[in-house]
Amino acid sequence: MADFATSSIRTVALVGHGGAGKTSLAEALLAKAGAIPLAGSVEKGTTVSDFDPLEKQFQHSLHASIMHVDTPGARIHLIDTPGFPDFIGQAIGALDAVETAAVVVNAASGIEMITSRMMEWAADRHLCRIVIVNRIDAENVDLPGVLASIRAAFGNECLPINLPADGGRRVVDCFFNPSGTADFSSVAEAHQALVDQVIEVDEELMAKYLEQGESIEAEQLHAPFEKALREGHLVPVCFVSARTGAGVAELLEVLVKLAPNPTEGNPPMFTKGDGASAVEFRSVPDPAKHALAHVFKVVVDPFVGKLGVFRVHQGTVTKDTQLYVGESKKPFKVGHLLMLQGAKHVEIERAFPGDIAAVAKVDEVVFDCVLHDSHDEDRIHMVPLSFPTPMHGLAIAPKRRGDEQRLSEVLHKMCAEDPTLAVEHDATLNETVLRGLGELHLRSALERMASQFKLEVETRPPRIPYRETITGKAEGHHRHKKQTGGAGQFGEVFLRIEPLPRGAGFEFVDEVKGGTIPTQFLPAVQKGVEQVLATGPVAGFPLQDVRVIVYDGKSHAVDSKEVAFVSAGKKAFIDAISKARPIVLEPIVSLEVHCQADKMGDIAGDLASRRGQVTGTQTLAAGALAVIGSAPLAELEGYGSRLKAFTGGHGSYTMALARYEQAPPTVQQALAAEYEASEARGGLIRRVQELGARSPAAAGHRGVRPSA
Repeated sequence: MADFATSSIRTVALVGHGGAGKTSLAEALLAKAGAIPLAGSVEKGTTVSDFDPLEKQFQHSLHASIMHVDTPGARIHLIDTPGFPDFIGQAIGALDAVETAAVVVNAASGIEMITSRMMEWAADRHLCRIVIVNRIDAENVDLPGVLASIRAAFGNECLPINLPADGGRRVVDCFFNPSGTADFSSVAEAHQALVDQVIEVDEELMAKYLEQGESIEAEQLHAPFEKALREGHLVPVCFVSARTGAGVAELLEVLVKLAPNPTEGNPPMFTKGDGASAVEFRSVPDPAKHALAHVFKVVVDPFVGKLGVFRVHQGTVTKDTQLYVGESKKPFKVGHLLMLQGAKHVEIERAFPGDIAAVAKVDEVVFDCVLHDSHDEDRIHMVPLSFPTPMHGLAIAPKRRGDEQRLSEVLHKMCAEDPTLAVEHDATLNETVLRGLGELHLRSALERMASQFKLEVETRPPRIPYRETITGKAEGHHRHKKQTGGAGQFGEVFLRIEPLPRGAGFEFVDEVKGGTIPTQFLPAVQKGVEQVLATGPVAGFPLQDVRVIVYDGKSHAVDSKEVAFVSAGKKAFIDAISKARPIVLEPIVSLEVHCQADKMGDIAGDLASRRGQVTGTQTLAAGALAVIGSAPLAELEGYGSRLKAFTGGHGSYTMALARYEQAPPTVQQALAAEYEASEARGGLIRRVQELGARSPAAAGHRGVRPSA
């Protein structure tokens, strides 16, 4: 495979809402450049990027897929990303691998939720942005209206760099070409608007243009054009039809001639150091310097093993290069260096700054890690991306006994691939919960477990993560004294408890005076207190937002031991809690619901019926509305299906944990009754087991001869 210099490399992520045609557009670009003989079809499951069996089944992208296009002038690394909210984590992760975010808009649907989000996320990562209006051949499409809505939503810096012509059958360039005929607007006016916008970032060129009235050639505009892209002063708008091919060649030309190369884009957001002492680190896209790369995607395949996909930001990575992973002291050797073309892995000799490549079967490689070949680059990190919090959950367990360890391994592999999948294990409930961004996200994860990892699981709704706290101050005391003939056990603890603000957690304060509790036993007192935090007194949920102040106690020179003070601290805390008016707290989530403006009443009414409320609204483009509110998590089971029902499938929502609030009395009473019944059943089972263990029949069964 031919090498391309860094100045001839382009990296582009195709992002945008689901159904905008990103995968079809990638196919059209690959076919136009000769990378494939014929563009594949999403419906037939023949595209390069949607190669996963589940993607073919669902007929939309589930993962970010990496491809490349070689042209006479440049190599373009393309990343096709999912657009549905449930899989947006894959699109966000791809942003750190590219200079340019190409935001694809469906001309028939206009600006949708993920369109706006990806524009914001790309701007936050300081990426150059291009808007691509796809499906310009759709019936009854209002292209002038689409362009107007783009400029209204994203700013007047969004200017067409080409315009549709001949009823959308072709497009005409407006940057290199100062005149021509288009279906709407004027090519000459569009060209002039681009020139005016670009020269505003170059004072010398603007002065020359204004004072001397000299015409500006397109070649003179290249450097200020790149600067305008970097600063967000210009967001070019391209028109295309992936289905008919209209505008595909022109888009390819825009990417080759005008999209920034790694030396022209904004530098990646690296820092060196940890915490507050971290400082900005600027990598240099020079192939002769130390190698520095960032892993933005991990794939765990049962047959291939772990595949770490990375973007080279500095230096050159070759076969047999020794690379360190993060702060690791032991390097690994690059045995096979791969360039990806969908499912195909093409072996290459070297990767330069700007290249996207992969290494296989290196267990140390994880998502978001930095690879480097010198300890000079130790403690370098990419500024973390902000991913949506996975709030949708399913409690899962293996169908077959003995598969518990295998389930744990499969979940670990899947979470390593997807930063928006999370696993929680509640030791108290002995419950494993898989969390994701939505019902479809979780369903695809379960289907992948079954099809790819051959693991069958049972699922059910997870228990709501209630918490408990106290509402008043109280004191507690306990003396632990035990004498068994030899050395005894003695410890006495006096403590006070008081509530803390919501979200403050737990505080342990030592106010013991005069050594009444020796210093070496205070950790034991804290250990006993913390044992109680796991199971609250009202309904058995973890206790939080409590300050415990140990102020007095007694000890014995011989009999005081750690175990005595653990027990004394635990029972003194229990004594205090019973007097401090304990309550149950329920989780409240913040919601952002995107829907048609005329569905606002339905959204508000439904939230009110779920003990929620609307706190604000935000007008979006194309008659859409963002409804902002909050509701108890316990009331939102099945909310996604309900929302789809009364928005005709157009509604979507995100949620994040906001705070904990006191649960209503009826909820507290029901939870307390359930807990008491559970404890009673548990006590009965234990008593039956004890009686069975003591019975003559059981003794005989164990091979012990019953006494006469």
